[in-house]
Amino acid sequence: MLRRHFLATALAAQQPPRRKPNIVILFADDLGYGELGFQGNIEFPTPHLDSIANRGVRFTQGYVSAPFCCPSRAGLMTGRYQTRYGHELNVIGKRNLDPTIGLPLTERTVANHLKDAGYRTSLVGKWHLGGVDKFHPQSRGFDEFYGFLHEGHFYYPPPYRGALTRLRTNEPPYDDDNPILRGKDPVEEKAYLTDALAREATSFIDRNREQPFFLYLAFNAIHSPMQAPVSMLGEFENLKGEQRRLFAAMTRSMDNATGQVLNALKRHNLEQDTLVFFLSDNGGPTAELTSSNKPLRGGKGQLYEGGIRVPFAMQWAGKVAPAVNHQPASSLDILPTALAAAGLSAPKNLDGINLLDSQAQAKRDTMFWRYGPNLALRKGSHKIVLQRPADYQVFDLDKDPGESTDLSASQPALKSSLLAELNTVNRQMAPPLWT
Repeated sequence: MLRRHFLATALAAQQPPRRKPNIVILFADDLGYGELGFQGNIEFPTPHLDSIANRGVRFTQGYVSAPFCCPSRAGLMTGRYQTRYGHELNVIGKRNLDPTIGLPLTERTVANHLKDAGYRTSLVGKWHLGGVDKFHPQSRGFDEFYGFLHEGHFYYPPPYRGALTRLRTNEPPYDDDNPILRGKDPVEEKAYLTDALAREATSFIDRNREQPFFLYLAFNAIHSPMQAPVSMLGEFENLKGEQRRLFAAMTRSMDNATGQVLNALKRHNLEQDTLVFFLSDNGGPTAELTSSNKPLRGGKGQLYEGGIRVPFAMQWAGKVAPAVNHQPASSLDILPTALAAAGLSAPKNLDGINLLDSQAQAKRDTMFWRYGPNLALRKGSHKIVLQRPADYQVFDLDKDPGESTDLSASQPALKSSLLAELNTVNRQMAPPLWT
């Protein structure tokens, strides 16, 4: 036994050390909790996204740190509650061009950490963390950037040839002062934008397959405006209503794009060398898109579960066994998990934990949210939430994930304890940098 062990050790010593793992984050926009196959949707297939959950870990209680795009992305990128450094509120329209608004330069991103460790880094898609040069992705740790800087973008250039388009009467002018950029240079993109992002992401993988890389593919799907290739809509004729068929086609396009990324990893034999995350930035805006958050209450913009609990999966072939994990997980955990996978030490000021360490996840005590006048804290299975115009409400999420039974009146001691802890955590946070 000893001789065999020594021989194995000697042989291992002769092998070149394995490379640091690649890190891939696939980030959807405004996708509802119940809208994928692995989340129970049977209306239309999402096989590639389902494969991440089926071959990896599906977190049934996966959260983001905010119910809106911009602050949620700040939390993801830094592994810290964005309210600690004032990046609390959403940014839309001309405010994206305000030179004072963006991810504070005091904060380090996932890309900063991994680039310093020798990774090649790329953002493909939506940034929404500052629209001027000092906040540009290539000023925040990304070697490459292909995408746009503001909160949204049309999927086709006008006059939208080849697309079915359903625009609201008050559809924002997303493309104003918000071109598609390669690096810092505007480009003319004629392809359906989800397809273009897949093209750019797979190109990055192809070009960097020989070295560790970090790819952040931030889809603008399923965010409005609702546009999808006409060629895809025939697949969804069984669905009721044009809006729902458009939503299905947009989601299926994102699933196809995900498949292209996963196939690129497989083509280069990188599956066991790549840690993949998939999640959405917040809950779905149901009326706007038809995005369902069932069985959860509320949606985008709210601190009820439907606004902050999202589809969440993690895959690392050969390293992480397939499982369904019912412990709370957070987008804040992605940075420390990525660092741990790369063999790097995490800064002490992070609010996330290493999801590869099951003990760390089991020891998690509280989770906190603040958006403007709205507050929430989860401790164990209990959650206290102030979602205006309602007063403080208390729920037991294990028994009542749909937050239908308010326990604040029947369990005043529980409410008092949770409120005290909520106020303690809230006092640690900074005021918003803009209003």
